[in-house]
Amino acid sequence: MAHSFILSCESTVDMPYSYMQSRDIPVIFYSYTMGGEQYEDDMGRDSGALPRFYEMLKAGKMPSTSQINEYTYVEHFEELLQKGDVLHLVFSSGLTASLRNAQDVAKELSAKYPDRKIIVIDSLCACTGYGLLVEGAADLRDAGASIDEAAEWARKYSTRVQHQFFSTDLTQFKRSGRVSGPAATFGTLLGICPLMHLNREGRIIAYDKVRGKKNAIEATAKAVAELAENGSAYSGRCYISHSNCPDLAEAMREALRDKIPAAYDNISILNIGTIIASHCGPGTVAVFFYGSERGE
Repeated sequence: MAHSFILSCESTVDMPYSYMQSRDIPVIFYSYTMGGEQYEDDMGRDSGALPRFYEMLKAGKMPSTSQINEYTYVEHFEELLQKGDVLHLVFSSGLTASLRNAQDVAKELSAKYPDRKIIVIDSLCACTGYGLLVEGAADLRDAGASIDEAAEWARKYSTRVQHQFFSTDLTQFKRSGRVSGPAATFGTLLGICPLMHLNREGRIIAYDKVRGKKNAIEATAKAVAELAENGSAYSGRCYISHSNCPDLAEAMREALRDKIPAAYDNISILNIGTIIASHCGPGTVAVFFYGSERGE
């Protein structure tokens, strides 16, 4: 199918690469370093990649991630600009410095390709919330929207994609310095689960904490019903993503059955990818959906 513009994104959308291919959305892959080796964010291309990643984590290896450099953006954008106009949605600037590199390269290539349009937008989203925004832009593109119309929609909805999540394992938060050692140790011993969301700047905010997985699931389900478009009558798309805890994700889905019944059949469960999991570790469950404007 011919499109009026090319939509592209980055691998931290945490949706299967096969899906992105089926929607004709080119992807730039992040990479991570672990045990002295560099690995590309897999997006489900190799079914063994995620299990190997968690095995290495369990063995005490510490992953490190980095932003996408200008050279990678040049290669990606230049190839696309030779085919048409480009709308690129970037992983949240609240979590990576990649946006500046993408904007600088886009400005440079605009001069080189004066007959082409390239628009770079800060998604202010992460993980499958970022995927949800890209998916919405793809729907508009496929319905015949112009690049400017799709860009305007993405800017408007970037802070209306809600990210509600919790973690049941603070080990990786402790390793990465996001939670102090003693706090993580006591938190894990007491079964404390921090409740988190992304704010309007695309940054992670821990807004509460509860004791036990069941309470974390219930509190998150309640937040979804309160924040979703049309509240408990929400019937839009909803994704649950998890880091190596499928049973918790399934329990989360069941908890949403009564909270947003009209959306229940639209809920898909996906894996959190290696880049996000490098920072959150195992035991994280996140729910993504369209809702009210995010707060501070």
